Amino acid sequence: MSLEFVDPDNYESQLDAKKEQFTQLFSTFELPELDCFASEKQHYRMRSQFRVWHEDEDLYFYMTDQETRQRIRVEQFLPASTLINKLMPMLVEELKISPILRFKLFQANFLSSLSGEIMVSLLYHKVLDDEWLTAIKALKERLSEHFTINIIGRARRQKFIVDNDFVIEKLEVDGQQLIYQQVENSFTQPNAKVSVDMLEWAIDCTRDSEGDLLELYCGNGNFSLALAKNFNRVLATEVSTPSVNSAQFNIAANNIDNVTIVRMSAEEFTQAINGVREFNRLKEKNVELSSYQCNTIFVDPPRAGLDDDTVKMVQQYENIMYISCNPETLKDNLEVFTQTHDIKKFSLFDQFPYTHHTEAGVFLVRK
Repeated sequence: MSLEFVDPDNYESQLDAKKEQFTQLFSTFELPELDCFASEKQHYRMRSQFRVWHEDEDLYFYMTDQETRQRIRVEQFLPASTLINKLMPMLVEELKISPILRFKLFQANFLSSLSGEIMVSLLYHKVLDDEWLTAIKALKERLSEHFTINIIGRARRQKFIVDNDFVIEKLEVDGQQLIYQQVENSFTQPNAKVSVDMLEWAIDCTRDSEGDLLELYCGNGNFSLALAKNFNRVLATEVSTPSVNSAQFNIAANNIDNVTIVRMSAEEFTQAINGVREFNRLKEKNVELSSYQCNTIFVDPPRAGLDDDTVKMVQQYENIMYISCNPETLKDNLEVFTQTHDIKKFSLFDQFPYTHHTEAGVFLVRK
């Protein structure tokens, strides 16, 4: 992000430019009217990270401007949540006066929630000892007068947690409250309010669905939990163990009984569903793939998109719902999908204002 472009007064014009570029990229397809979900103009990011600069007695957060490569002192950060901006100056002042906590500190990562919880991870180029731990616990106690806060200390092969390594997010989605555990260093949607838009979009796409849902790349169950009410059962896969553990926590926290999460990659599941390999992980979960009546598949892949075998597998389903963080790989996958499916919904989610990044949502139905 080039900091000079973070200008709320020009938000609409930069969004219009994104919509135009987005529409041009997909102009070769037969598309419905583009739905665009705008972001808040400021304080929209639930997580941010800053490097730490030491200069004599001074200490401050900084970012490197991607355009100029200059170091920019950051005392407040407009894209970050109000909670992060409130904590930043208080934390800096505490660190300045503590030789133990400031020594060899090189980075601070923040994760906040709309529900009022915040976590900060402090990263060091030194060994963290009992003296540091005593000092950080005292700092947490002082900050707890103002915040619901957890603190993590990280150094080479060390991780100290005071008291949890997660925040609990509570989102109002389509008339119901959903609870999510969001763990440090695990993927979560950075723009919480646009994430709600995405969840409600997915619910609307599948509101009158029949049968079961198959979901690949489910993360911490972000979409799985929201979509559970539209299907008899949801079978979801995720390769990251911390994300799977959070998903299981979230299923229990929301009292949802029709979602099953299996730790598998999309490629592994494709092998399983095609009978190429058997997986004990499915047997351990008592998952009999033939018992599922999945008419709808939902995929939210990484920037690389879907591999060729998974594309062919996805193409077998009546309804395809696709969330993409990379329009280029989405376009490649749609070249195949539109041979057999029509695009019914086509949406842009502005997760990352003032950058070139766009998040897309596509819903396709078999011709």
